[in-house]
Amino acid sequence: MPFIDSLINLAIAEDIGDGDHSSLSCIPADAVGTVQLKIKQQGVLAGIQIARQVYQRIDPEVNFESHMDDGVLVNVGDIPFTATGRVHSLLQAERIVLNIMQRMSGIATQTREYVDRIKGTNAKVLDTRKTTPGMRILDKLAVRIGGGFNHRMGLFDMIMLKDNHIDFAGGIVQAIGMANDYLKKTGKALAIEIETRNLDEVRLVLATGGVNRIMLDNFSVEQTHEAVKLINGRFETESSGGITLETIRNYAEAGVDYISVGALTHQIKSLDMNLKKI
Repeated sequence: MPFIDSLINLAIAEDIGDGDHSSLSCIPADAVGTVQLKIKQQGVLAGIQIARQVYQRIDPEVNFESHMDDGVLVNVGDIPFTATGRVHSLLQAERIVLNIMQRMSGIATQTREYVDRIKGTNAKVLDTRKTTPGMRILDKLAVRIGGGFNHRMGLFDMIMLKDNHIDFAGGIVQAIGMANDYLKKTGKALAIEIETRNLDEVRLVLATGGVNRIMLDNFSVEQTHEAVKLINGRFETESSGGITLETIRNYAEAGVDYISVGALTHQIKSLDMNLKKI
């Protein structure tokens, strides 16, 4: 996947620098050992394959044995993997692996909670671009592992006309028209989504056309019901704006196709786990 190799290289460079002097000072260079990842909190496991890549990047001779797959529910005491090799290599990888897996598992766990809340509806849970800079690819991978779906990866893979685009362009009609002209000129095949702030804007988008999805931003549940009825399946629909675990099912039952939740990646609690010698 794009960016993962660069991200791992950066993580290694920022942590190891000119050497792991703690290990160099007290561990013989030829010492060999084994560590195991131990789960200390129930949740959804994510990042096993990234952990494998970290060990291989630091030392291709490390033997990494996974015992569980990404996406499974883990409990306190579970051992998802063991790694055997030079102790220096195991210690250099330790914090990088934990940082990645704890965060990814936290995101996957929280995503699973949101997904479970809307079971039985047709709505899908989406992430947003509210991610830690440089970590987006892993954040979004964790969302998928947790059962959610990715919105656009960045500014490059969808045209999303938000309130500021609309206001700077002079209005909804102008923004949609210029976006479609841009696609014709460039030959790009990008979906167009437009944000609406009230039912009048929804009606204006319906009269204008030229989009793939209508975002209902900060609509109440009642307004969402009305908007979905107005749109009547002509365009995809997405609810967004301050939606919580307590309210998400109400929005799903209003009939929207997607519900985007920024909290999946910017309000998380990492899953507790550690790496210990065995």
